[in-house]
Amino acid sequence: MFHRRPAALGQLAPAASLSIARLAGLEGLSRALLVGIVPLVALDALGSKEAVSHVYLAASILTLTITLNMSRLERLLGRRWVVTLGGSFLVAAAALLWSGAGPAFAAGIGIRSAAASIFSVCISLYIMDHIGKLELTRSESRRVLHIGAAWLLGPAAGLWLWRHGEPWWPFALSALAGATMLAYFWRLRLGPDPIVRAARSHPGNPLAAVRRYMIQPRLRIAYGITISRSCFWVALFVYGPIYVVEAGLPVWAAGALLSGTSGLLFLSPLVRRLADAFGTRQLIMAALTLTGASLCVLAWLGPATPAGVGLWFAAALGGAVLDVLGNIPFMRSVRPRERGEMTMVFSTWREGSELLTPALAALTLLVAPFWALYLVLAALHFASAASCTYLPRRL
Repeated sequence: MFHRRPAALGQLAPAASLSIARLAGLEGLSRALLVGIVPLVALDALGSKEAVSHVYLAASILTLTITLNMSRLERLLGRRWVVTLGGSFLVAAAALLWSGAGPAFAAGIGIRSAAASIFSVCISLYIMDHIGKLELTRSESRRVLHIGAAWLLGPAAGLWLWRHGEPWWPFALSALAGATMLAYFWRLRLGPDPIVRAARSHPGNPLAAVRRYMIQPRLRIAYGITISRSCFWVALFVYGPIYVVEAGLPVWAAGALLSGTSGLLFLSPLVRRLADAFGTRQLIMAALTLTGASLCVLAWLGPATPAGVGLWFAAALGGAVLDVLGNIPFMRSVRPRERGEMTMVFSTWREGSELLTPALAALTLLVAPFWALYLVLAALHFASAASCTYLPRRL
């Protein structure tokens, strides 16, 4: 069921996965610096949460189009150049988002998300090529720690610079972080690093692989877990800053919310130990339930209030656990010969959530107040928690 590492990599030291973690941290920092700014710029320019939802919906369609052509990109360019394209998207997105309005702004949101998707697909393939089953949890924990550092510092720093420094500073720093990630990747690629090497597996056409993916129950469950988690994070990073402002709190509090919830990723070593003690499946179910329950109470509160910010934090605690463990059901269930094609399908969770969340928000606002969206997201989490009962007890 599980793939074996090449014999030459079988003796790799655990520190070998640090290169992956550092790349993920740099990529995360590039996006984190702007994550709190973009929704507020969109709200100022467009005037309502409904209009913001429509812009994010249009951007997610652009992103999905790019992601569904990833297999063609890799066949045409090779994985190293696809990673390079993703890093270039980060730099270009910072410039487009600085425009502040119009089609260029929507395009900036779209290619920024596409960069994250490209990076996620390629890094997942590198991990499955070279990281063995027993090291997956350790590798994911290390990667999430580096991402956590980026997302702890990035949102608050970006918003502070935007409000108290020159407004273009966070956009320039975001571009610089993307360029640094690219430089580090090529240093690894041209050097002796044992993981960021020539591809051993390749993604196929995701449209052709969807049927094969969906007939495998464990892979369906893995997708549900991950897309539920991602829908929550999309809601937090798009609507969380708006929630803080509507609750009457200062803008810096929006940065504190995003950085504080991202800082929960530093619990990654504790999550790994709890998973070893109680089981990955049990911890995933508990995290999904916690996020769902917190969203239900947030909906019960109704309009934005300062007390609701605490519920965002509680929900994010469950989301942070899922960030550490959420990909493991897929990585431990995918067949070795299919991991390229199945990773392409699985990786559409990012575009799926970025398409689904604003779409659900737009539909909800047609028939109910905005707080009803929290109940919809809670239902997704509860359904995913229930589906986990069909996974092996010792995942």
